[in-house]
Amino acid sequence: MSSRLIGVGVGPGDPELVTVKGVNALRAAEVVVVPVMAAADGTDVGEPGRAEATVLHYVPQEKVVRVVFALNERSDRARREAAWDAAGEQVARLLKAHGSVAFATIGDPNVYSTFTYLAQTVGDSVPGVVVETVPGITAMQDLAARSGAVLTEGTEPLTLVPVTAGSAVLKEALNGPGTVVAYKFGRQAREVAEALRETGRIDDAVWGSALGLPEESIRPAGDLDGAPLPYLSTLIAPARREGGRGGKL
Repeated sequence: MSSRLIGVGVGPGDPELVTVKGVNALRAAEVVVVPVMAAADGTDVGEPGRAEATVLHYVPQEKVVRVVFALNERSDRARREAAWDAAGEQVARLLKAHGSVAFATIGDPNVYSTFTYLAQTVGDSVPGVVVETVPGITAMQDLAARSGAVLTEGTEPLTLVPVTAGSAVLKEALNGPGTVVAYKFGRQAREVAEALRETGRIDDAVWGSALGLPEESIRPAGDLDGAPLPYLSTLIAPARREGGRGGKL
């Protein structure tokens, strides 16, 4: 039988936001892999990540295997890709020893997830491996629910921008129609605030970090003062809505 690699979205941090299907996939897998950040020397930093903390609400520690990724590496591409290759090799070994391996990722495995790179690497090294994904609740959905921000109405588009691509990309999106969601903007909070003000989108915008965790923070974007925020901060700038209820149907 073919081995199976299942990417399981475990949501943004609140363990209650893992789907029933996600929990069943984690429990059915023989091994659950969780990504952890690499220290300067490439070893495990030792601190549990958000995915691991969520997974441990549903499976025992002895079933969990930590795999080091250069999750916090932005400038050294060679080091980042070497970490991906090493992680892929480790998961490939697990697949050869076990019939099914689940990889837990925060949010959704098909939205800016480390699982994408892992699946590519494993697919090249494990002939016949079956790759599946279980969708997860995203940070923008959780922030919308917690803040009351409506993501879309009627015919409005929804644009998702990783601010790691640059503030110019965000500004272009803000100048367009519909709601704009920005991910990973914490280190560029000042530039994001400036872009919101320049495009007239700051009044209704909201940002959040550590959603569902004790240190959760959800604030109006107008409170942004330029100070750095947690890397995984999320921003929602709702569409400009005129014409009353159903105005864009």
